[in-house]
Amino acid sequence: MHILVMEDDPVLGDILVDYLSELYTVDHAYHSDEVYALLDKNSYDLFIFDINVVGKNGLRLLQELREFSYTTPTIFITAYKDTKHLTQAFEAGAHDYIKKPFELDELQARILNLKRIFNLDQQTSIQLSSDLVFNPKTKTIDKENQTISLGQKNTLILEYFLKNKARIISNDELMQNVWDYDSLPSEATLRSHIRDIRNIIGKEKIKTIRSEGYIYE
Repeated sequence: MHILVMEDDPVLGDILVDYLSELYTVDHAYHSDEVYALLDKNSYDLFIFDINVVGKNGLRLLQELREFSYTTPTIFITAYKDTKHLTQAFEAGAHDYIKKPFELDELQARILNLKRIFNLDQQTSIQLSSDLVFNPKTKTIDKENQTISLGQKNTLILEYFLKNKARIISNDELMQNVWDYDSLPSEATLRSHIRDIRNIIGKEKIKTIRSEGYIYE
């Protein structure tokens, strides 16, 4: 499981990263600009955001991400004790909320709960069919005794489809969850990526739903 932590306190940030890195793949951002830069390069299974950070706070950041169709499960961590911020966190799209100070074991329990609810089990390889194995970490597919390179964007696109099987995904949702919000591609570019993936895994796996988007079956 790949986790993105946004925490501007360097001490707490290091503690969280050290602890979580023993169990998961973890990236650390100090503020929202770094979050967007990392989202341009990586796909994440879970966000852990502090609310009160320098610049754009965690609430505003998550609101923006939800508007851009990021559905990634999110836990807020905060020193606020009032119910107002708790309410705002859930209104912004959070799935859980933990108040400082907290035990690391409590955070892990909350992560495991979301992992169970959203089926976030980490997989080093994914069997797509009897003769296709997808390796997200190496960005490759093993097919008929050969290894085919997917590249960064095609890997992120395929990962997103696999996390949202049997659900129609619009072009906007797909682009906003794979590309940085400042560099969204044209629909022609997206179609080109879909075509490349289909040529590797088979045209029947990703179906086009006219005027709505795509579905992975």
